[in-house]
This record gives sequence, structure tokens and C-alpha cells, in this order.
Amino acid sequence: MNPTVQSIEQFLYHKAELCDRQQWDEYLALFDEDAEFHMPQWESEHVHTTDPKREMSLIYYPNRGGLEDRVYRIRTGKSAACTPMPRTLHQVSNVQAEQQEDGSWRVKANWATHFYRFGEAEVFFGRVEYRLRAEGESFRISRKQVILLNDKIRHVLDFYHV
Repeated sequence: MNPTVQSIEQFLYHKAELCDRQQWDEYLALFDEDAEFHMPQWESEHVHTTDPKREMSLIYYPNRGGLEDRVYRIRTGKSAACTPMPRTLHQVSNVQAEQQEDGSWRVKANWATHFYRFGEAEVFFGRVEYRLRAEGESFRISRKQVILLNDKIRHVLDFYHV
């Protein structure tokens, strides 16, 4: 496969759609087994934490098992925070991709997720950086770092919001 920015954009749009449709098995399959998922906490107005093992994070999973656990809790109703699940609409924009020396791709994008729950519509927004590796005609996520730009988190924040 000779990836282009357009094929990377299509991959990110597909990932967003799987999340919006709550197609969890297909969504999880996009992540490598050892894929890190990190959403750092803000230290100050413009500085966020960088080391999830020593500093606070909003979300940190060292591998796909953390996402699998969240999906298990959603499916079994063991997460009161997700009952009922919100309706979401993920939007991805300003995708930039740079191939690395090892053949992987460093991808940056902006995102906004509109969600509806308990009669209220809200939005989370921010920036994201991925490390993708080509696999067949698609990609696998080996790392995802989300920078949440909202000042206030009025509701539950989970992986399906970002």
C-alpha cells in the first residue's frame, strides 16, 4: 500500500463513523494490541502533562486492553456513566500526515464531537495526534494522544467522546 493523506483521512472518517454507530468490535480492531491511548490533563492555560506514568491524565490506557474494558462495561451495563449511551457525531478536520523513517505515519488532526444525552446537546473539541502503521489496504493505530481544549467538562468524558 502506498498511503496518501486522502487514504489516511478516509481511515479517520471510518474510525469516527464506527464510534458514532457504536460498532465496538470493528472500532477496537483499528487499534494494535499494544496501542497507547492518552488524554493528558492541563497543568496551566497552555501546558499539559506529558508523562502519563508520573503525571495526571484525563484518560490513559497503556494498551488496547483499557479500551476493551470500557467496551465490556458499556455492553454489560456495568458503567452507569454510559447508561444511556449518548448519541455522538465526530467531525475530523485539518488532517496532516508525515511518514516517519520506520514507515509509520505521524498524523495530526483537529476534531469536534457533538453529543446528545439527557435532553442536552454539548460538544467536546480539540487536537489529536496518531501514530499509524499501514496494514494491507488500511491502517492500525499504534498510539493516540488527544488534547481536549474544552475549559469545562460538565458531563462524563469517555473514549467515545474523543
